[in-house]
Amino acid sequence: MSQTRLMSLVESVANVIVGYGVAVVTQIVIFPIFGLHTTLAQNLKMGAVFTVVSIARSYVLRRLFERFR
Repeated sequence: MSQTRLMSLVESVANVIVGYGVAVVTQIVIFPIFGLHTTLAQNLKMGAVFTVVSIARSYVLRRLFERFR
């Protein structure tokens, strides 16, 4: 059974949302261990940057694998 385009979109959006949440929570927990103290706003902004980088990385890798398939 194959996935519909709509469900692929829903899965991608859910993956990005969950990834963003994981990034922010991880920063909040881990940064103080390394002596880095940031505000919630800073953590949210950094999480957004990491999310954009992750989406770009995923896209480039997907296109490379598609090219070499």
